[in-house]
Amino acid sequence: MISCKENSVPCKYGTIVFVISTAHYGSIFKYKARLVVKGFAQVAGVDYGDTFAPVARHDTIRLLLALAGQMGWKVYHLDVKSAFLNGILLEEIYVQQPKSFKVTGHEQKVYKLHKALYGLKQAPRAWYSRIDSHLIQLGFRRSENEATLYLKQNEDGLQLVVLVYVDDMLVIGSNVRLLAEFKMEMQDVFEMSDLGIMNYFLGIEIYQCSSGIFISQRKYVVDILKKFKLESCKEVAILLAQNEKISKNDGEKLEEPSAYRSLVGSLLYLTTTRPDLMFPTGLLSRFMSSPSNVHMGVAKKVLKYVRGSIDDMKSTSGYVFTIGLGVICWNSRKQEVVAQSATETEYISLEATANQGIWLRKLLADLGQEQSSPTELYCDNKSTIVITQNPVQHGRTKHINVKFHSIREAEKNSLVKLHYCSTDVQLADIMTKTLPKSRLEFLRLKLGMSRANLKEC
Repeated sequence: MISCKENSVPCKYGTIVFVISTAHYGSIFKYKARLVVKGFAQVAGVDYGDTFAPVARHDTIRLLLALAGQMGWKVYHLDVKSAFLNGILLEEIYVQQPKSFKVTGHEQKVYKLHKALYGLKQAPRAWYSRIDSHLIQLGFRRSENEATLYLKQNEDGLQLVVLVYVDDMLVIGSNVRLLAEFKMEMQDVFEMSDLGIMNYFLGIEIYQCSSGIFISQRKYVVDILKKFKLESCKEVAILLAQNEKISKNDGEKLEEPSAYRSLVGSLLYLTTTRPDLMFPTGLLSRFMSSPSNVHMGVAKKVLKYVRGSIDDMKSTSGYVFTIGLGVICWNSRKQEVVAQSATETEYISLEATANQGIWLRKLLADLGQEQSSPTELYCDNKSTIVITQNPVQHGRTKHINVKFHSIREAEKNSLVKLHYCSTDVQLADIMTKTLPKSRLEFLRLKLGMSRANLKEC
């Protein structure tokens, strides 16, 4: 469920905020109002302590959807009503009456809060602690690799999986009876809405059918086009113009860069379901601090690409992980150091890829899908594979930062296994280089992307 601020009315100690909750492919689900206190007046160390509350990664969400699709499980959606009001403040928290409301000669009032309220900086932390302790009390085990993932298992294997994202809960179960009992128990303790089979979550449309689970952000795309007045724009055949290079010094600086930042931010969230947009959007984000009219033009076209930044000559790393026939996580980012060769670029990229692969192995083990064999990584550079498998230090590797050599240990411990693949079948190319139309369409197809309407699947 997505909530967006629609209107607000100020009051003495906070603001009454009216919100619209959306569900079911972005349609309006319900209207509601809540009191949000003036958290900006709180003082760190006096009014609050720890504030961090973990939320589920998109990689974890896609991994669960892929696993559910393979196992034939259904994913259900629960929503906690006024979740933060269930949070219990463990430390003594005081909210003082603002100085502007003091009356001379009268004692200042001080209020002690026992429960969290919306607007308090520690409210998300208090709610997470509350739901965490309750799920553990029910016999769930919290994953050591994902703080919002809870699992219930017995001798027969995995029974229930719960993923928490603030006030939304994704529930997957292989045992229908236990699933129903869990829903009833949660509704007895918390005021919750059972939204049934999940079909809309965090702006992502999800369609579950016999042939698999499909995800899209069609509604989100339409909203972005309307926001930037591009509803009638013409489609382009490719995302990036080949051989086009742009620099931070190109063009005149924008007087109001907020529009550019908003556009790039929107595109970054769109990469949740669009791996083909990952590289150009990540590249555009490098100019957020001081965008120009050239950058804005390229952002609107999403037609930009360079193998390495022409400003600092750092290369770009990219990876794609798949389970079965679907991709579950992907990434494209500029490397931290300047590589002196293509081989070194690939070597540094492999280190980041191996780290992600090891984390996914641990997460799968938590879900009862432990891998006995190494995770297979495919690289299109034979020299890189040789350097990885040969620990000898020589002129081509002695200058490389020690942390990038962790790939050697990962392969030695049989956590990953490197294989050579030709550039023609390298899926990660879509994350790192300019591609012609035919190549782009080929890789999009290999990544499982299509233009099909979810409702027609």
